Amino acid sequence: MAEPKVKYDRQLRIWGEQGQAALEKSSICLLNCGPTGSETLKNLVLGGVGSITVVDGSKVEVGDLGNNFMVDESSVGQSKAKTVCAFLQELNDAVKAKFIEECPEALIETNPSFFSQFTLVVATQLAEDSMIKLDRICREANVMLLFARSYGLAGFVRISVKEHVVIESKPDHFLDDLRLNNPWPELKSFAETIELNAADPVAHKHTPYVVILVKMAEEWAKAHDGNLPSTRDEKKEFKELLKAKMMSMDEDNYKEAVDASFKVFAPRGINAELQQIINDGCAEVDSSSSDFWVMVAALKDFIVHEGAGEAPLEGSIPDMTSSTEIYVNLQKIYQAKAEADFLVIEEKVRNILKKTGKDPHSIPKSVIKSFCKNARKLKVCRYRLVEDEFSNPSLSELQRYLSSPDYSFAAGFYILLRAADRFAANYKVIPGHFEGEIDEDIARLKSTAVALLNDLGCSGSPLNDDLVSEMWRYAASELHTVAAFVGGVASQEVIKLITKQFVPMSGTFIFNGIDHKSQLLSL
Repeated sequence: MAEPKVKYDRQLRIWGEQGQAALEKSSICLLNCGPTGSETLKNLVLGGVGSITVVDGSKVEVGDLGNNFMVDESSVGQSKAKTVCAFLQELNDAVKAKFIEECPEALIETNPSFFSQFTLVVATQLAEDSMIKLDRICREANVMLLFARSYGLAGFVRISVKEHVVIESKPDHFLDDLRLNNPWPELKSFAETIELNAADPVAHKHTPYVVILVKMAEEWAKAHDGNLPSTRDEKKEFKELLKAKMMSMDEDNYKEAVDASFKVFAPRGINAELQQIINDGCAEVDSSSSDFWVMVAALKDFIVHEGAGEAPLEGSIPDMTSSTEIYVNLQKIYQAKAEADFLVIEEKVRNILKKTGKDPHSIPKSVIKSFCKNARKLKVCRYRLVEDEFSNPSLSELQRYLSSPDYSFAAGFYILLRAADRFAANYKVIPGHFEGEIDEDIARLKSTAVALLNDLGCSGSPLNDDLVSEMWRYAASELHTVAAFVGGVASQEVIKLITKQFVPMSGTFIFNGIDHKSQLLSL
Protein backbone atom coordinates (compact mmCIF):
# COMPACT_ATOMS: atom_id res chain seq x y z
CA MET A 1 0.00 0.00 0.00
CA ALA A 2 1.36 3.41 -0.97
CA GLU A 3 2.31 5.85 1.74
CA PRO A 4 -0.51 8.37 2.39
CA LYS A 5 1.70 11.34 1.47
CA VAL A 6 2.46 9.73 -1.88
CA LYS A 7 -1.06 8.44 -2.53
CA TYR A 8 -2.75 11.75 -1.69
CA ASP A 9 0.05 14.04 -2.86
CA ARG A 10 -2.01 16.24 -5.18
CA GLN A 11 -4.91 16.80 -2.81
CA LEU A 12 -2.57 17.46 0.12
CA ARG A 13 -1.43 20.51 -1.82
CA ILE A 14 -5.01 21.79 -1.77
CA TRP A 15 -6.22 21.12 1.77
CA GLY A 16 -3.03 20.13 3.57
CA GLU A 17 -2.32 17.47 6.17
CA GLN A 18 -4.93 18.90 8.56
CA GLY A 19 -7.66 18.59 5.92
CA GLN A 20 -6.56 15.09 4.97
CA ALA A 21 -6.55 14.04 8.62
CA ALA A 22 -10.15 15.25 8.94
CA LEU A 23 -11.12 13.16 5.91
CA GLU A 24 -9.39 10.07 7.28
CA LYS A 25 -11.28 10.42 10.58
CA SER A 26 -14.66 10.82 8.90
CA SER A 27 -17.40 8.23 8.68
CA ILE A 28 -19.74 8.55 5.69
CA CYS A 29 -23.14 6.93 5.23
CA LEU A 30 -24.63 6.65 1.73
CA LEU A 31 -28.34 6.08 1.25
CA ASN A 32 -29.12 4.41 -2.11
CA CYS A 33 -26.19 3.31 -4.24
CA GLY A 34 -27.58 3.93 -7.69
CA PRO A 35 -25.45 5.90 -10.18
CA THR A 36 -25.70 9.20 -8.29
CA GLY A 37 -24.82 7.71 -4.92
CA SER A 38 -22.09 5.44 -6.30
CA GLU A 39 -20.39 8.29 -8.19
CA THR A 40 -20.49 10.49 -5.08
CA LEU A 41 -19.01 7.83 -2.85
CA LYS A 42 -16.40 6.80 -5.44
CA ASN A 43 -14.89 10.29 -5.29
CA LEU A 44 -14.85 10.26 -1.50
CA VAL A 45 -13.26 6.82 -1.31
CA LEU A 46 -10.53 7.91 -3.72
CA GLY A 47 -10.06 11.01 -1.56
CA GLY A 48 -9.37 8.84 1.50
CA VAL A 49 -12.32 9.12 3.88
CA GLY A 50 -12.04 6.93 6.97
CA SER A 51 -15.03 4.64 6.53
CA ILE A 52 -18.15 4.22 4.42
CA THR A 53 -21.46 2.50 5.04
CA VAL A 54 -23.68 1.79 2.03
CA VAL A 55 -27.40 1.41 2.71
CA ASP A 56 -29.59 -0.02 -0.07
CA GLY A 57 -32.19 -2.77 0.00
CA SER A 58 -32.47 -3.38 -3.74
CA LYS A 59 -30.96 -6.04 -6.00
CA VAL A 60 -28.86 -5.40 -9.10
CA GLU A 61 -31.06 -5.47 -12.20
CA VAL A 62 -30.12 -5.69 -15.88
CA GLY A 63 -31.07 -2.02 -16.28
CA ASP A 64 -28.39 -1.04 -13.75
CA LEU A 65 -25.65 -2.26 -16.10
CA GLY A 66 -26.27 0.66 -18.43
CA ASN A 67 -25.84 3.49 -15.92
CA ASN A 68 -23.81 2.21 -12.96
CA PHE A 69 -20.18 1.32 -13.62
CA MET A 70 -19.87 -0.27 -10.18
CA VAL A 71 -21.98 -3.31 -11.05
CA ASP A 72 -21.49 -5.92 -13.78
CA GLU A 73 -23.33 -8.84 -15.35
CA SER A 74 -22.14 -11.28 -12.71
CA SER A 75 -23.81 -9.20 -9.98
CA VAL A 76 -27.33 -9.25 -11.49
CA GLY A 77 -29.75 -10.48 -8.84
CA GLN A 78 -27.31 -9.87 -6.02
CA SER A 79 -27.41 -7.20 -3.32
CA LYS A 80 -26.66 -3.81 -4.86
CA ALA A 81 -25.22 -2.50 -1.59
CA LYS A 82 -22.85 -5.47 -1.30
CA THR A 83 -21.73 -5.24 -4.93
CA VAL A 84 -21.08 -1.49 -4.92
CA CYS A 85 -19.37 -1.69 -1.52
CA ALA A 86 -16.97 -4.39 -2.78
CA PHE A 87 -16.13 -2.33 -5.88
CA LEU A 88 -15.46 0.80 -3.84
CA GLN A 89 -13.27 -1.12 -1.43
CA GLU A 90 -11.06 -2.15 -4.35
CA LEU A 91 -10.46 1.52 -5.23
CA ASN A 92 -8.84 2.30 -1.88
CA ASP A 93 -8.05 -0.48 0.59
CA ALA A 94 -7.28 2.08 3.31
CA VAL A 95 -10.99 2.91 3.57
CA LYS A 96 -13.12 0.73 5.83
CA ALA A 97 -16.29 -0.28 4.00
CA LYS A 98 -19.48 -2.05 5.03
CA PHE A 99 -22.99 -2.39 3.66
CA ILE A 100 -26.51 -2.76 5.01
CA GLU A 101 -29.20 -4.44 2.92
CA GLU A 102 -32.15 -2.36 3.96
CA CYS A 103 -34.42 0.17 2.34
CA PRO A 104 -33.26 3.67 3.42
CA GLU A 105 -36.86 4.88 3.83
CA ALA A 106 -37.56 2.02 6.25
CA LEU A 107 -34.38 2.77 8.20
CA ILE A 108 -35.38 6.42 8.53
CA GLU A 109 -38.78 5.37 9.89
CA THR A 110 -37.75 2.54 12.21
CA ASN A 111 -34.22 3.31 13.40
CA PRO A 112 -33.49 7.05 13.44
CA SER A 113 -30.68 6.65 16.01
CA PHE A 114 -28.71 4.69 13.39
CA PHE A 115 -27.54 7.93 11.76
CA SER A 116 -25.96 9.44 14.88
CA GLN A 117 -22.78 7.35 14.44
CA PHE A 118 -21.73 9.14 11.24
CA THR A 119 -19.85 12.33 10.48
CA LEU A 120 -21.97 12.96 7.41
CA VAL A 121 -24.88 11.34 5.59
CA VAL A 122 -25.20 11.49 1.80
CA ALA A 123 -28.84 10.83 0.94
CA THR A 124 -29.48 10.21 -2.75
CA GLN A 125 -32.71 9.74 -4.71
CA LEU A 126 -34.95 10.29 -1.67
CA ALA A 127 -38.50 11.55 -2.06
CA GLU A 128 -39.60 14.73 -0.28
CA ASP A 129 -41.26 13.06 2.70
CA SER A 130 -38.14 11.02 3.55
CA MET A 131 -35.90 14.07 3.05
CA ILE A 132 -37.87 16.04 5.63
CA LYS A 133 -37.76 13.21 8.20
CA LEU A 134 -34.05 12.53 7.72
CA ASP A 135 -33.24 16.24 7.98
CA ARG A 136 -34.88 16.42 11.41
CA ILE A 137 -33.04 13.28 12.55
CA CYS A 138 -29.62 14.52 11.46
CA ARG A 139 -30.18 17.99 12.94
CA GLU A 140 -31.02 16.52 16.33
CA ALA A 141 -27.97 14.23 16.18
CA ASN A 142 -25.72 17.07 14.96
CA VAL A 143 -24.77 15.06 11.87
CA MET A 144 -24.04 16.84 8.60
CA LEU A 145 -26.40 15.97 5.78
CA LEU A 146 -26.24 16.33 2.01
CA PHE A 147 -29.03 15.48 -0.42
CA ALA A 148 -28.23 14.62 -4.03
CA ARG A 149 -30.52 13.57 -6.82
CA SER A 150 -30.41 13.08 -10.57
CA TYR A 151 -33.60 12.79 -12.56
CA GLY A 152 -33.14 12.53 -16.31
CA LEU A 153 -31.33 15.70 -17.36
CA ALA A 154 -32.01 17.42 -14.02
CA GLY A 155 -29.76 17.39 -10.96
CA PHE A 156 -30.30 18.52 -7.37
CA VAL A 157 -27.87 19.02 -4.47
CA ARG A 158 -28.75 20.54 -1.10
CA ILE A 159 -26.71 20.81 2.12
CA SER A 160 -28.50 20.79 5.45
CA VAL A 161 -26.52 21.71 8.56
CA LYS A 162 -27.47 23.87 11.54
CA GLU A 163 -24.26 25.82 11.36
CA HIS A 164 -21.01 25.34 9.51
CA VAL A 165 -18.02 27.56 10.31
CA VAL A 166 -14.99 27.96 8.07
CA ILE A 167 -11.63 29.32 9.15
CA GLU A 168 -9.70 28.51 5.96
CA SER A 169 -12.20 29.80 3.40
CA LYS A 170 -9.44 30.27 0.78
CA PRO A 171 -11.17 32.83 -1.45
CA ASP A 172 -9.97 33.13 -5.03
CA HIS A 173 -9.42 36.87 -4.69
CA PHE A 174 -8.76 38.76 -1.49
CA LEU A 175 -6.88 41.98 -0.77
CA ASP A 176 -3.38 41.48 0.70
CA ASP A 177 -3.19 42.39 4.37
CA LEU A 178 -0.41 44.98 4.01
CA ARG A 179 -1.97 47.83 6.06
CA LEU A 180 -0.69 50.44 3.62
CA ASN A 181 -3.62 52.64 4.63
CA ASN A 182 -3.03 52.10 8.34
CA PRO A 183 0.64 51.17 9.03
CA TRP A 184 1.68 50.26 12.57
CA PRO A 185 4.62 52.07 14.26
CA GLU A 186 7.32 49.51 13.34
CA LEU A 187 6.38 49.59 9.66
CA LYS A 188 6.38 53.39 9.68
CA SER A 189 9.78 53.46 11.37
CA PHE A 190 11.22 51.03 8.83
CA ALA A 191 9.88 53.12 5.93
CA GLU A 192 11.46 56.24 7.42
CA THR A 193 14.92 54.64 7.17
CA ILE A 194 14.65 54.47 3.39
CA GLU A 195 15.08 57.56 1.23
CA LEU A 196 12.83 57.69 -1.83
CA ASN A 197 14.91 60.42 -3.44
CA ALA A 198 18.11 58.36 -3.34
CA ALA A 199 20.61 59.48 -5.97
CA ASP A 200 21.77 55.90 -6.56
CA PRO A 201 19.62 54.59 -9.43
CA VAL A 202 20.12 50.96 -8.33
CA ALA A 203 18.81 51.70 -4.83
CA HIS A 204 15.96 53.79 -6.29
CA LYS A 205 14.67 51.00 -8.50
CA HIS A 206 14.96 48.39 -5.72
CA THR A 207 12.85 50.13 -3.07
CA PRO A 208 9.80 47.86 -2.57
CA TYR A 209 6.39 49.28 -3.41
CA VAL A 210 5.20 48.75 0.17
CA VAL A 211 7.75 51.28 1.41
CA ILE A 212 7.00 53.67 -1.47
CA LEU A 213 3.26 53.63 -0.76
CA VAL A 214 3.60 53.93 3.02
CA LYS A 215 5.84 56.99 2.63
CA MET A 216 3.78 58.59 -0.15
CA ALA A 217 0.52 57.98 1.73
CA GLU A 218 1.95 59.63 4.83
CA GLU A 219 3.15 62.56 2.75
CA TRP A 220 -0.30 62.91 1.18
CA ALA A 221 -2.07 62.69 4.56
CA LYS A 222 0.11 65.47 6.01
CA ALA A 223 -0.93 67.75 3.16
CA HIS A 224 -4.64 66.80 3.37
CA ASP A 225 -5.56 67.09 7.08
CA GLY A 226 -4.73 63.44 7.78
CA ASN A 227 -6.98 62.08 5.02
CA LEU A 228 -5.99 59.59 2.31
CA PRO A 229 -7.14 59.92 -1.32
CA SER A 230 -10.85 59.21 -1.57
CA THR A 231 -12.33 60.88 -4.64
CA ARG A 232 -11.61 59.84 -8.20
CA ASP A 233 -9.58 62.99 -8.86
CA GLU A 234 -7.55 62.55 -5.68
CA LYS A 235 -6.73 58.95 -6.55
CA LYS A 236 -5.65 60.02 -10.02
CA GLU A 237 -3.49 62.77 -8.54
CA PHE A 238 -1.88 60.32 -6.10
CA LYS A 239 -0.94 58.02 -8.98
CA GLU A 240 0.56 60.93 -10.87
CA LEU A 241 2.69 61.76 -7.81
CA LEU A 242 3.99 58.20 -7.84
CA LYS A 243 4.85 58.37 -11.52
CA ALA A 244 6.64 61.68 -10.94
CA LYS A 245 9.01 59.93 -8.53
CA MET A 246 10.31 57.63 -11.25
CA MET A 247 13.88 58.31 -12.42
CA SER A 248 13.51 56.11 -15.51
CA MET A 249 10.78 54.20 -17.35
CA ASP A 250 12.22 50.77 -16.47
CA GLU A 251 11.58 51.08 -12.69
CA ASP A 252 9.28 48.12 -12.09
CA ASN A 253 8.96 48.92 -8.39
CA TYR A 254 7.23 52.22 -9.13
CA LYS A 255 5.00 50.56 -11.73
CA GLU A 256 4.03 48.05 -9.01
CA ALA A 257 3.33 50.96 -6.63
CA VAL A 258 0.98 52.57 -9.15
CA ASP A 259 -0.78 49.24 -9.75
CA ALA A 260 -1.10 48.59 -5.99
CA SER A 261 -2.13 52.15 -5.07
CA PHE A 262 -5.75 51.03 -4.68
CA LYS A 263 -4.63 49.27 -1.48
CA VAL A 264 -3.95 52.71 0.01
CA PHE A 265 -7.46 53.83 -0.97
CA ALA A 266 -9.15 50.80 0.65
CA PRO A 267 -11.23 51.59 3.76
CA ARG A 268 -9.58 50.95 7.11
CA GLY A 269 -10.89 48.42 9.59
CA ILE A 270 -12.72 45.14 9.09
CA ASN A 271 -15.15 44.23 6.33
CA ALA A 272 -18.93 44.05 6.79
CA GLU A 273 -19.02 40.25 6.82
CA LEU A 274 -16.51 39.99 9.67
CA GLN A 275 -18.36 42.74 11.53
CA GLN A 276 -21.53 40.66 11.25
CA ILE A 277 -19.74 37.60 12.64
CA ILE A 278 -18.31 39.38 15.70
CA ASN A 279 -21.74 40.93 16.34
CA ASP A 280 -23.46 37.53 16.17
CA GLY A 281 -25.21 36.41 19.34
CA CYS A 282 -22.98 33.32 19.45
CA ALA A 283 -19.99 35.60 20.13
CA GLU A 284 -21.41 35.99 23.65
CA VAL A 285 -19.84 32.75 24.83
CA ASP A 286 -20.60 30.35 27.66
CA SER A 287 -19.62 26.81 28.64
CA SER A 288 -21.53 25.33 25.68
CA SER A 289 -19.87 27.51 23.04
CA SER A 290 -17.78 25.88 20.32
CA ASP A 291 -14.07 26.57 19.91
CA PHE A 292 -14.80 28.74 16.90
CA TRP A 293 -17.05 31.12 18.82
CA VAL A 294 -14.59 31.26 21.73
CA MET A 295 -11.96 32.47 19.27
CA VAL A 296 -14.44 34.92 17.73
CA ALA A 297 -15.07 36.37 21.19
CA ALA A 298 -11.31 36.84 21.64
CA LEU A 299 -11.09 38.39 18.18
CA LYS A 300 -13.89 40.81 18.97
CA ASP A 301 -12.11 41.99 22.10
CA PHE A 302 -8.84 42.33 20.19
CA ILE A 303 -10.42 44.44 17.43
CA VAL A 304 -11.97 46.81 19.97
CA HIS A 305 -8.83 47.23 22.07
CA GLU A 306 -5.36 46.20 20.83
CA GLY A 307 -6.29 46.09 17.14
CA ALA A 308 -7.77 49.60 17.08
CA GLY A 309 -10.45 48.47 14.67
CA GLU A 310 -8.27 46.03 12.73
CA ALA A 311 -8.09 42.23 12.72
CA PRO A 312 -4.78 40.52 13.59
CA LEU A 313 -2.21 40.85 10.81
CA GLU A 314 -1.77 37.85 8.52
CA GLY A 315 2.01 38.31 8.39
CA SER A 316 2.82 37.50 4.78
CA ILE A 317 3.82 39.76 1.92
CA PRO A 318 3.64 39.11 -1.83
CA ASP A 319 6.61 38.96 -4.13
CA MET A 320 7.75 42.40 -5.32
CA THR A 321 10.69 44.19 -6.92
CA SER A 322 13.16 44.84 -4.11
CA SER A 323 16.70 44.29 -2.95
CA THR A 324 16.99 41.03 -1.04
CA GLU A 325 18.06 42.76 2.17
CA ILE A 326 15.15 45.19 2.26
CA TYR A 327 12.63 42.48 1.30
CA VAL A 328 13.81 40.11 4.05
CA ASN A 329 13.74 42.89 6.66
CA LEU A 330 10.26 43.91 5.53
CA GLN A 331 9.13 40.31 5.75
CA LYS A 332 10.46 40.07 9.31
CA ILE A 333 8.52 43.21 10.33
CA TYR A 334 5.25 41.72 9.04
CA GLN A 335 5.96 38.36 10.67
CA ALA A 336 6.82 39.99 14.01
CA LYS A 337 3.59 41.98 14.00
CA ALA A 338 1.55 38.88 13.14
CA GLU A 339 3.23 36.92 15.94
CA ALA A 340 2.59 39.72 18.46
CA ASP A 341 -1.10 39.86 17.45
CA PHE A 342 -1.35 36.07 17.71
CA LEU A 343 0.07 36.07 21.26
CA VAL A 344 -2.50 38.65 22.35
CA ILE A 345 -5.36 36.62 20.82
CA GLU A 346 -4.01 33.38 22.31
CA GLU A 347 -3.98 34.88 25.80
CA LYS A 348 -7.54 36.12 25.36
CA VAL A 349 -8.67 32.67 24.17
CA ARG A 350 -7.06 30.97 27.18
CA ASN A 351 -8.71 33.46 29.56
CA ILE A 352 -12.15 32.98 27.98
CA LEU A 353 -11.82 29.20 28.19
CA LYS A 354 -10.90 29.46 31.85
CA LYS A 355 -13.79 31.82 32.62
CA THR A 356 -16.30 29.48 30.95
CA GLY A 357 -15.09 26.47 32.94
CA LYS A 358 -13.15 24.79 30.15
CA ASP A 359 -9.56 23.59 29.92
CA PRO A 360 -7.56 26.74 29.01
CA HIS A 361 -5.40 24.66 26.66
CA SER A 362 -8.21 22.73 24.98
CA ILE A 363 -7.77 24.72 21.76
CA PRO A 364 -4.36 23.91 20.21
CA LYS A 365 -1.96 26.74 19.49
CA SER A 366 -1.89 25.74 15.81
CA VAL A 367 -5.67 26.24 15.53
CA ILE A 368 -5.52 29.70 17.12
CA LYS A 369 -2.63 30.63 14.82
CA SER A 370 -4.61 29.52 11.76
CA PHE A 371 -7.62 31.46 13.05
CA CYS A 372 -5.54 34.63 13.40
CA LYS A 373 -4.01 34.23 9.96
CA ASN A 374 -7.45 33.82 8.38
CA ALA A 375 -9.42 36.16 10.66
CA ARG A 376 -10.43 38.49 7.83
CA LYS A 377 -11.81 35.57 5.78
CA LEU A 378 -13.96 33.75 8.35
CA LYS A 379 -17.27 32.35 7.13
CA VAL A 380 -20.38 31.22 8.99
CA CYS A 381 -22.91 29.21 6.96
CA ARG A 382 -26.38 28.43 8.26
CA TYR A 383 -28.98 26.40 6.41
CA ARG A 384 -32.75 26.33 6.67
CA LEU A 385 -34.51 23.11 7.51
CA VAL A 386 -35.57 21.39 4.31
CA GLU A 387 -39.11 21.29 5.68
CA ASP A 388 -39.09 25.07 6.15
CA GLU A 389 -37.88 25.63 2.59
CA PHE A 390 -40.39 23.20 1.13
CA SER A 391 -43.39 24.56 3.05
CA ASN A 392 -42.44 28.23 3.18
CA PRO A 393 -39.86 29.23 0.57
CA SER A 394 -38.99 32.86 -0.01
CA LEU A 395 -42.00 33.78 -2.14
CA SER A 396 -40.44 36.81 -3.76
CA GLU A 397 -37.32 34.86 -4.75
CA LEU A 398 -39.28 31.89 -6.11
CA GLN A 399 -41.51 34.16 -8.21
CA ARG A 400 -38.44 36.02 -9.48
CA TYR A 401 -36.73 32.77 -10.47
CA LEU A 402 -39.84 31.43 -12.23
CA SER A 403 -40.30 34.59 -14.28
CA SER A 404 -36.59 35.15 -15.03
CA PRO A 405 -35.32 34.04 -18.46
CA ASP A 406 -32.03 33.06 -16.82
CA TYR A 407 -33.51 31.04 -13.95
CA SER A 408 -36.89 29.80 -15.23
CA PHE A 409 -35.60 26.32 -16.18
CA ALA A 410 -33.76 25.85 -12.87
CA ALA A 411 -36.85 26.96 -10.90
CA GLY A 412 -39.03 24.81 -13.17
CA PHE A 413 -36.90 21.74 -12.47
CA TYR A 414 -37.04 22.52 -8.73
CA ILE A 415 -40.85 22.63 -8.80
CA LEU A 416 -41.19 19.61 -11.08
CA LEU A 417 -38.87 17.44 -8.95
CA ARG A 418 -41.15 18.12 -6.03
CA ALA A 419 -44.25 17.68 -8.20
CA ALA A 420 -42.93 14.29 -9.36
CA ASP A 421 -42.72 13.17 -5.72
CA ARG A 422 -46.24 14.43 -5.04
CA PHE A 423 -47.45 12.70 -8.22
CA ALA A 424 -45.89 9.39 -7.11
CA ALA A 425 -47.49 9.72 -3.67
CA ASN A 426 -50.92 10.51 -5.10
CA TYR A 427 -51.05 8.02 -7.99
CA LYS A 428 -48.69 5.35 -6.61
CA VAL A 429 -46.69 5.46 -9.81
CA ILE A 430 -43.78 7.54 -11.15
CA PRO A 431 -44.62 10.07 -13.90
CA GLY A 432 -43.79 8.45 -17.21
CA HIS A 433 -44.63 4.94 -16.00
CA PHE A 434 -48.37 5.48 -16.46
CA GLU A 435 -50.04 2.88 -18.67
CA GLY A 436 -52.77 5.20 -19.99
CA GLU A 437 -52.60 7.94 -22.60
CA ILE A 438 -49.39 9.95 -22.70
CA ASP A 439 -51.17 13.31 -22.87
CA GLU A 440 -53.30 12.36 -19.87
CA ASP A 441 -50.24 11.49 -17.79
CA ILE A 442 -48.44 14.74 -18.75
CA ALA A 443 -51.58 16.71 -17.88
CA ARG A 444 -51.66 15.05 -14.45
CA LEU A 445 -48.04 16.01 -13.82
CA LYS A 446 -48.72 19.60 -14.88
CA SER A 447 -51.82 19.86 -12.69
CA THR A 448 -49.79 18.48 -9.77
CA ALA A 449 -47.09 21.10 -10.37
CA VAL A 450 -49.66 23.90 -10.67
CA ALA A 451 -51.30 22.74 -7.41
CA LEU A 452 -47.88 22.82 -5.72
CA LEU A 453 -47.26 26.37 -6.98
CA ASN A 454 -50.67 27.40 -5.66
CA ASP A 455 -49.88 25.88 -2.25
CA LEU A 456 -46.65 27.87 -2.18
CA GLY A 457 -48.46 31.12 -2.99
CA CYS A 458 -47.23 31.30 -6.59
CA SER A 459 -50.55 30.87 -8.38
CA GLY A 460 -50.33 32.13 -11.92
CA SER A 461 -46.54 31.74 -12.10
CA PRO A 462 -45.37 30.48 -15.50
CA LEU A 463 -44.33 26.86 -15.96
CA ASN A 464 -42.85 25.77 -19.29
CA ASP A 465 -45.00 23.07 -20.94
CA ASP A 466 -41.99 21.61 -22.75
CA LEU A 467 -40.22 21.23 -19.40
CA VAL A 468 -43.23 19.37 -17.99
CA SER A 469 -43.14 17.01 -20.99
CA GLU A 470 -39.39 16.52 -20.53
CA MET A 471 -39.86 15.68 -16.86
CA TRP A 472 -42.49 13.11 -17.76
CA ARG A 473 -40.18 11.65 -20.43
CA TYR A 474 -37.37 11.18 -17.89
CA ALA A 475 -39.52 8.78 -15.83
CA ALA A 476 -37.13 9.16 -12.87
CA SER A 477 -34.26 7.62 -14.86
CA GLU A 478 -30.68 8.19 -13.74
CA LEU A 479 -28.46 8.94 -16.73
CA HIS A 480 -24.86 8.10 -15.96
CA THR A 481 -23.41 11.36 -17.31
CA VAL A 482 -25.78 13.47 -15.21
CA ALA A 483 -25.32 11.22 -12.17
CA ALA A 484 -21.52 11.50 -12.52
CA PHE A 485 -21.71 15.29 -12.68
CA VAL A 486 -24.10 15.56 -9.73
CA GLY A 487 -21.97 13.07 -7.80
CA GLY A 488 -18.90 15.20 -8.50
CA VAL A 489 -20.61 18.32 -7.19
CA ALA A 490 -21.94 16.48 -4.14
CA SER A 491 -18.56 14.94 -3.22
CA GLN A 492 -16.85 18.31 -3.58
CA GLU A 493 -19.30 19.81 -1.09
CA VAL A 494 -18.81 16.87 1.28
CA ILE A 495 -15.05 17.48 1.27
CA LYS A 496 -15.61 21.17 2.04
CA LEU A 497 -17.84 20.26 4.98
CA ILE A 498 -15.50 17.65 6.44
CA THR A 499 -12.22 19.54 6.00
CA LYS A 500 -13.84 22.86 7.00
CA GLN A 501 -11.94 24.47 4.16
CA PHE A 502 -13.41 26.48 1.28
CA VAL A 503 -17.00 27.71 1.51
CA PRO A 504 -19.78 25.18 0.84
CA MET A 505 -22.56 26.35 -1.40
CA SER A 506 -25.62 27.94 0.14
CA GLY A 507 -29.09 27.37 -1.22
CA THR A 508 -30.34 24.65 -3.53
CA PHE A 509 -28.14 23.63 -6.45
CA ILE A 510 -29.95 22.75 -9.67
CA PHE A 511 -28.25 21.27 -12.71
CA ASN A 512 -30.04 21.88 -15.99
CA GLY A 513 -28.69 19.32 -18.44
CA ILE A 514 -30.76 20.72 -21.30
CA ASP A 515 -28.88 24.02 -21.34
CA HIS A 516 -25.79 22.75 -19.46
CA LYS A 517 -26.33 25.26 -16.66
CA SER A 518 -25.64 25.00 -12.93
CA GLN A 519 -27.50 27.47 -10.72
CA LEU A 520 -28.12 28.11 -7.04
CA LEU A 521 -31.60 28.97 -5.81
CA SER A 522 -31.78 30.86 -2.49
CA LEU A 523 -35.16 29.88 -1.12
